[in-house]
Amino acid sequence: METNWTQALQPLFQQYGKRKHPLDYQNRYQLVVMVILSAQDSDKHINELAPAIFAAYPTLNSLSHVTEADLQQHIGSVRNWGNKAKWLVKLAQTVGEDENIPKTMDQLTKLPGLGRKSANVIIRESGDVAEGVIVDLHVLRVAPRLGIADEADATKPEKVEKKIMAAVPLEFWNECGMAISFLGRELCRPTNPKCGECPMNTICRYYQGSKH
Repeated sequence: METNWTQALQPLFQQYGKRKHPLDYQNRYQLVVMVILSAQDSDKHINELAPAIFAAYPTLNSLSHVTEADLQQHIGSVRNWGNKAKWLVKLAQTVGEDENIPKTMDQLTKLPGLGRKSANVIIRESGDVAEGVIVDLHVLRVAPRLGIADEADATKPEKVEKKIMAAVPLEFWNECGMAISFLGRELCRPTNPKCGECPMNTICRYYQGSKH
């Protein structure tokens, strides 16, 4: 029988729905900067660096006047910091002011350093209308385990995103990816997942298969 994912995911939405992203941002400008910096790095690391970064550059406009070398003292420990410094300066010079930060997928992904996943995070955290589903490393792992995507898709973010978008209505897109991500961060770990504590274990393909 085909799973009704809108219904099946309700326990997940109840547990994690509307929970703020782990990046500790204070406004949309900070969110954009921190999302770019966190790619291939950890949210925890970026949260530790953020106060000094935003004390030095409190607005997008202030960031637009710095050089990549200026940024090194603040983000030199971030993975791929050189490219990220270029992207941040170019983005700041392109957008200019905080209030001009785009709100749509098409406009966000035209900016340097922002792909679909990053844009989906910004859209979700800003409360804008969803145009996709957040698919980070946790979602890539957990969605095939649950059965909402296929095992063969576990290295293909766009395929996983399309399958989740097809499985649940648009009104759940903003929360769906983030809720699955939180599940992956807290319970559905890469090794020794805490299946007994998981609110999804009654329908999870991985858990049901492991019992036989």
